[in-house]
Amino acid sequence: MLDEGYSQSSGGFTGQTAVKRKRAALQILPCTVSQLLSASEVNEVFLLRNCEVNQVSVVGVVREFVPFVTSIKYTVHDMTGPPMDVKQWAAGVTCTLTPPGRYVKVSGRLQSSQGKRLLLAKNIRCIEDLNEITSHMLEVVQAHMQLFRKAVDVNMNTIASSVAGTVQTYGMCNDGCPQGISPDGLSTIQGQVFSAIKSCSLHEGIGFQNLTRQLGYLSVKDIRNSLRFLLTEGHIFTTMDEWHFKSTDN
Repeated sequence: MLDEGYSQSSGGFTGQTAVKRKRAALQILPCTVSQLLSASEVNEVFLLRNCEVNQVSVVGVVREFVPFVTSIKYTVHDMTGPPMDVKQWAAGVTCTLTPPGRYVKVSGRLQSSQGKRLLLAKNIRCIEDLNEITSHMLEVVQAHMQLFRKAVDVNMNTIASSVAGTVQTYGMCNDGCPQGISPDGLSTIQGQVFSAIKSCSLHEGIGFQNLTRQLGYLSVKDIRNSLRFLLTEGHIFTTMDEWHFKSTDN
Protein backbone atom coordinates (compact mmCIF):
# COMPACT_ATOMS: atom_id res chain seq x y z
CA MET A 1 0.00 0.00 0.00
CA LEU A 2 3.01 2.23 -0.24
CA ASP A 3 2.99 5.17 -2.60
CA GLU A 4 4.06 4.75 -6.16
CA GLY A 5 7.77 4.61 -6.77
CA TYR A 6 8.65 1.98 -4.17
CA SER A 7 11.63 -0.04 -5.35
CA GLN A 8 12.54 -3.33 -3.71
CA SER A 9 13.78 -6.67 -5.01
CA SER A 10 12.90 -10.07 -3.57
CA GLY A 11 16.33 -10.31 -2.01
CA GLY A 12 16.34 -6.86 -0.45
CA PHE A 13 16.93 -3.37 -1.81
CA THR A 14 18.22 -3.15 -5.36
CA GLY A 15 21.81 -2.18 -5.99
CA GLN A 16 20.72 1.15 -7.44
CA THR A 17 19.59 2.32 -4.01
CA ALA A 18 22.98 1.60 -2.41
CA VAL A 19 24.58 4.84 -3.61
CA LYS A 20 27.36 6.66 -1.79
CA ARG A 21 25.01 9.14 -0.17
CA LYS A 22 22.55 6.39 0.68
CA ARG A 23 19.49 7.78 -1.06
CA ALA A 24 16.06 6.79 0.14
CA ALA A 25 14.82 3.62 -1.56
CA LEU A 26 11.42 5.25 -1.83
CA GLN A 27 10.96 7.81 -4.58
CA ILE A 28 8.00 9.07 -2.59
CA LEU A 29 8.66 8.50 1.10
CA PRO A 30 5.62 8.56 3.43
CA CYS A 31 6.48 10.88 6.32
CA THR A 32 5.03 12.85 9.20
CA VAL A 33 5.44 16.58 9.67
CA SER A 34 7.51 15.93 12.79
CA GLN A 35 10.01 13.88 10.75
CA LEU A 36 10.34 16.58 8.11
CA LEU A 37 10.86 19.33 10.68
CA SER A 38 13.48 17.31 12.56
CA ALA A 39 15.40 16.15 9.46
CA SER A 40 18.99 17.40 9.34
CA GLU A 41 20.08 19.65 6.48
CA VAL A 42 23.53 19.45 4.85
CA ASN A 43 24.32 21.57 1.80
CA GLU A 44 20.63 22.01 0.97
CA VAL A 45 20.10 18.24 1.22
CA PHE A 46 17.71 16.90 3.86
CA LEU A 47 18.66 13.72 5.68
CA LEU A 48 16.82 11.27 7.91
CA ARG A 49 19.35 9.09 9.73
CA ASN A 50 21.96 9.86 7.02
CA CYS A 51 19.50 8.91 4.29
CA GLU A 52 18.71 11.57 1.70
CA VAL A 53 15.07 12.61 1.51
CA ASN A 54 13.85 13.34 -2.00
CA GLN A 55 10.09 13.21 -2.66
CA VAL A 56 7.80 12.82 0.36
CA SER A 57 4.11 12.55 1.16
CA VAL A 58 2.23 13.69 4.27
CA VAL A 59 -1.39 13.50 5.36
CA GLY A 60 -2.99 16.18 7.51
CA VAL A 61 -5.82 18.62 7.95
CA VAL A 62 -5.80 22.06 6.31
CA ARG A 63 -5.80 24.78 8.96
CA GLU A 64 -5.73 27.78 6.64
CA PHE A 65 -4.81 28.87 3.13
CA VAL A 66 -3.68 32.10 1.50
CA PRO A 67 -4.04 32.49 -2.29
CA PHE A 68 -1.42 34.48 -4.18
CA VAL A 69 -1.18 35.41 -7.85
CA THR A 70 1.11 32.52 -8.78
CA SER A 71 0.76 30.17 -5.82
CA ILE A 72 -1.36 29.00 -2.91
CA LYS A 73 0.01 28.66 0.60
CA TYR A 74 -1.60 26.07 2.87
CA THR A 75 -0.99 25.29 6.51
CA VAL A 76 -1.29 21.54 7.09
CA HIS A 77 -1.37 19.89 10.53
CA ASP A 78 -0.98 16.12 11.12
CA MET A 79 -0.87 16.30 14.96
CA THR A 80 2.71 14.96 15.20
CA GLY A 81 4.25 18.43 15.54
CA PRO A 82 3.50 22.05 14.71
CA PRO A 83 1.61 22.82 11.46
CA MET A 84 3.69 22.91 8.28
CA ASP A 85 3.52 25.36 5.39
CA VAL A 86 2.72 23.85 2.00
CA LYS A 87 3.18 25.84 -1.21
CA GLN A 88 1.54 24.92 -4.50
CA TRP A 89 2.28 26.80 -7.68
CA ALA A 90 -0.91 27.94 -9.42
CA ALA A 91 0.63 28.73 -12.81
CA GLY A 92 -0.23 26.02 -15.32
CA VAL A 93 -2.01 23.96 -12.66
CA THR A 94 -5.73 23.42 -12.47
CA CYS A 95 -6.28 23.46 -8.74
CA THR A 96 -9.27 24.03 -6.53
CA LEU A 97 -8.83 25.79 -3.22
CA THR A 98 -9.11 23.33 -0.35
CA PRO A 99 -11.02 24.87 2.56
CA PRO A 100 -9.83 24.60 6.18
CA GLY A 101 -10.97 21.48 7.99
CA ARG A 102 -10.46 19.13 5.04
CA TYR A 103 -7.93 16.30 5.23
CA VAL A 104 -5.48 16.18 2.34
CA LYS A 105 -2.61 14.08 1.09
CA VAL A 106 0.33 16.17 -0.10
CA SER A 107 3.16 14.89 -2.26
CA GLY A 108 6.15 17.06 -2.96
CA ARG A 109 9.66 18.12 -2.04
CA LEU A 110 10.92 19.45 1.28
CA GLN A 111 12.56 22.88 1.03
CA SER A 112 13.98 25.54 3.31
CA SER A 113 13.13 29.21 2.84
CA GLN A 114 14.49 31.95 5.09
CA GLY A 115 15.30 29.39 7.77
CA LYS A 116 11.79 27.90 7.74
CA ARG A 117 10.85 24.52 6.31
CA LEU A 118 8.06 24.18 3.77
CA LEU A 119 6.73 21.51 1.47
CA LEU A 120 6.66 22.43 -2.22
CA ALA A 121 3.64 20.44 -3.37
CA LYS A 122 3.44 18.63 -6.68
CA ASN A 123 0.04 17.24 -5.83
CA ILE A 124 -2.62 17.96 -3.20
CA ARG A 125 -5.52 15.55 -3.00
CA CYS A 126 -8.53 15.74 -0.68
CA ILE A 127 -9.12 12.62 1.39
CA GLU A 128 -12.67 11.31 1.24
CA ASP A 129 -12.14 8.10 3.24
CA LEU A 130 -10.72 8.80 6.71
CA ASN A 131 -9.24 5.29 6.75
CA GLU A 132 -6.55 6.76 4.50
CA ILE A 133 -5.21 8.66 7.51
CA THR A 134 -4.59 5.44 9.41
CA SER A 135 -3.29 3.80 6.24
CA HIS A 136 -0.75 6.58 5.75
CA MET A 137 0.60 6.22 9.29
CA LEU A 138 1.01 2.48 8.76
CA GLU A 139 2.84 3.20 5.51
CA VAL A 140 5.15 5.60 7.35
CA VAL A 141 6.09 2.90 9.86
CA GLN A 142 6.49 0.17 7.24
CA ALA A 143 8.52 2.32 4.87
CA HIS A 144 10.98 3.45 7.53
CA MET A 145 11.31 -0.03 8.98
CA GLN A 146 12.34 -1.33 5.56
CA LEU A 147 14.48 1.67 4.75
CA PHE A 148 16.48 1.70 7.97
CA ARG A 149 16.32 -2.04 8.68
CA LYS A 150 14.94 -1.55 12.19
CA ALA A 151 11.59 -1.03 13.84
CA VAL A 152 10.73 2.66 14.20
CA ASP A 153 7.61 4.60 15.02
CA VAL A 154 6.10 7.48 13.07
CA ASN A 155 8.63 9.90 14.55
CA MET A 156 11.73 7.81 13.76
CA ASN A 157 12.14 6.58 17.34
CA THR A 158 13.19 2.98 17.80
CA ILE A 159 10.05 1.07 18.77
CA ALA A 160 11.54 -1.57 21.02
CA SER A 161 14.76 -1.46 23.00
CA SER A 162 15.93 -3.78 25.75
CA VAL A 163 16.71 -1.90 28.95
CA ALA A 164 17.60 -3.91 32.05
CA GLY A 165 15.75 -6.91 30.69
CA THR A 166 12.54 -5.02 29.90
CA VAL A 167 11.09 -3.86 26.62
CA GLN A 168 9.93 -0.28 26.19
CA THR A 169 7.53 0.56 23.39
CA TYR A 170 6.89 3.98 21.90
CA GLY A 171 4.31 5.14 19.40
CA MET A 172 3.08 1.75 18.16
CA CYS A 173 -0.15 -0.10 18.80
CA ASN A 174 0.65 -2.24 21.83
CA ASP A 175 -1.72 -3.68 24.41
CA GLY A 176 -4.54 -1.68 22.85
CA CYS A 177 -2.69 1.65 22.73
CA PRO A 178 -3.70 3.84 19.74
CA GLN A 179 -1.17 4.74 17.05
CA GLY A 180 0.96 7.64 18.28
CA ILE A 181 0.12 6.99 21.94
CA SER A 182 2.61 5.26 24.22
CA PRO A 183 1.63 2.75 26.93
CA ASP A 184 2.07 5.59 29.45
CA GLY A 185 -0.74 7.47 27.71
CA LEU A 186 1.56 10.11 26.19
CA SER A 187 0.91 11.66 22.81
CA THR A 188 3.71 12.00 20.27
CA ILE A 189 4.55 15.56 21.35
CA GLN A 190 4.30 14.75 25.06
CA GLY A 191 6.59 11.76 24.49
CA GLN A 192 9.18 13.94 22.76
CA VAL A 193 9.17 16.46 25.62
CA PHE A 194 9.38 13.67 28.19
CA SER A 195 12.27 11.99 26.34
CA ALA A 196 14.23 15.25 26.27
CA ILE A 197 13.74 15.73 30.03
CA LYS A 198 14.55 12.12 30.78
CA SER A 199 17.77 12.20 28.77
CA CYS A 200 19.17 15.14 30.76
CA SER A 201 21.73 13.92 33.31
CA LEU A 202 22.18 17.23 35.16
CA HIS A 203 21.38 17.14 38.87
CA GLU A 204 19.04 20.13 38.57
CA GLY A 205 17.39 18.72 35.45
CA ILE A 206 16.83 20.60 32.22
CA GLY A 207 15.85 24.26 32.09
CA PHE A 208 12.91 25.50 30.05
CA GLN A 209 15.09 27.54 27.68
CA ASN A 210 17.35 24.58 26.95
CA LEU A 211 14.28 22.39 26.47
CA THR A 212 12.70 24.75 23.91
CA ARG A 213 16.06 25.07 22.15
CA GLN A 214 16.45 21.31 21.94
CA LEU A 215 12.88 20.89 20.71
CA GLY A 216 13.00 23.85 18.33
CA TYR A 217 10.66 22.15 15.85
CA LEU A 218 7.87 22.21 18.47
CA SER A 219 5.93 25.34 19.38
CA VAL A 220 6.39 26.88 22.84
CA LYS A 221 2.66 26.40 23.43
CA ASP A 222 2.88 22.65 22.75
CA ILE A 223 5.89 22.34 25.05
CA ARG A 224 4.11 24.25 27.85
CA ASN A 225 0.99 22.12 27.48
CA SER A 226 3.08 18.94 27.53
CA LEU A 227 4.94 20.08 30.65
CA ARG A 228 1.67 20.82 32.39
CA PHE A 229 0.37 17.35 31.54
CA LEU A 230 3.60 15.59 32.54
CA LEU A 231 3.66 17.44 35.88
CA THR A 232 0.01 16.65 36.59
CA GLU A 233 0.45 12.96 35.77
CA GLY A 234 3.61 12.69 37.88
CA HIS A 235 6.02 11.89 35.03
CA ILE A 236 8.26 14.86 35.90
CA PHE A 237 8.83 17.29 38.76
CA THR A 238 10.40 20.72 39.21
CA THR A 239 13.75 21.08 40.96
CA MET A 240 15.61 24.31 41.78
CA ASP A 241 12.73 26.46 40.50
CA GLU A 242 9.53 26.14 38.49
CA TRP A 243 11.46 26.28 35.20
CA HIS A 244 13.76 23.28 35.73
CA PHE A 245 12.40 19.79 35.22
CA LYS A 246 13.52 16.25 35.93
CA SER A 247 12.00 12.86 35.19
CA THR A 248 10.64 10.86 38.10
CA ASP A 249 12.24 7.82 36.45
CA ASN A 250 15.63 9.31 37.29
